Amino acid sequence: MTLHIFNPEHDIALASGLSNFTAPHAGRQLRHDLGFLPAVWANEGDAVLVDDVEQAQREWRKLVHRAKALTGTGSLLRLNQQFVPAKQPVCSDQVTGIEPWGWNSALRAELLRRGVSEQLMPTPPQLLTIRELSHRRTAAQLLPTLRLEGTVGEAFECREADRVGSLLQQHGQLVMKAPWSSSGRGLRFLAVGRTPFSMQARWFQNVVAAQGCVIVEPYYNKVKDFGMEFYSDGEGGISYLGLSLFHTANGAYTGNILATESTKRSMISTYLAETLLDDVREKICSGLSTVLNGKYSGPFGVDMMVCGSHDDDGFLLHPCVEINLRRTMGHVALALSPNDDDVRRVMRIDYTDNYYKLKINRL
Repeated sequence: MTLHIFNPEHDIALASGLSNFTAPHAGRQLRHDLGFLPAVWANEGDAVLVDDVEQAQREWRKLVHRAKALTGTGSLLRLNQQFVPAKQPVCSDQVTGIEPWGWNSALRAELLRRGVSEQLMPTPPQLLTIRELSHRRTAAQLLPTLRLEGTVGEAFECREADRVGSLLQQHGQLVMKAPWSSSGRGLRFLAVGRTPFSMQARWFQNVVAAQGCVIVEPYYNKVKDFGMEFYSDGEGGISYLGLSLFHTANGAYTGNILATESTKRSMISTYLAETLLDDVREKICSGLSTVLNGKYSGPFGVDMMVCGSHDDDGFLLHPCVEINLRRTMGHVALALSPNDDDVRRVMRIDYTDNYYKLKINRL
């Protein structure tokens, strides 16, 4: 069987680079409350590692019934998924593979402590490669190959404050990004006359000291977030899985649209030509085929955004804001998407009563 693990603290663990890593309270609670999520894509006979089996079963049943009532996908989900307690040793004799939200050194160390055979996990050098590929440098290097007519986007790797100052004068507004960071974190904004570099100089110096550089990008007038979800077979094959239309607040994920691919394409076509989406998709598949070949096998996503043009004449596509070399909430949304073009729902994570809940509601 395949053992599935929801470890949403992955990005923070990856940034630390540590094997002995303790996630912040919010990350631990998110993992505890939504640990059942991999049951959405787990196959029959697979198991999902969770902190609390009874709670996972209860929340999973709620999700299945809700999905069936609102999207029709509940009939595709099995109520009797197998959940195994994380606190007990894992019987490696029954496990043939492991699929976490994302691979990092901290998760490997955790699984080793629980008795999982290291033969089922990436080696330390392989994990180091995954970490390096997860650096924002990968997205910055892919971006120029995606710059087709109707697109926008630049990214610069900076180690010197003078370079940032020069870019700020050139572009007027900038976004500085830590090479490794979780959603909504590791970002700083600069604007001539309003937010000078001096206000963020210490942050810049600390990130450079800890992570080697800062990725600096011009600030774009974002109109809409979305992304594309993919799967890498580890041998150069990249499969496109579907569009992800999501919402963010202050850079942090808040929810996904559940709809068919044709409906989502129609929604994006309000801003962008569908042929542009197709061309960018093909270039991502070809561009990352060589980059990921022999280095990463698993799901990943490419975040994009629709931007307003400087002259307010139409919209532009930023084709590679970020590459998430892990499973994403977009993959969850794809697994729960309806088959009916007339059905549109929203999937979101709410934090109420000191508890994280996955909800599906009508739009």
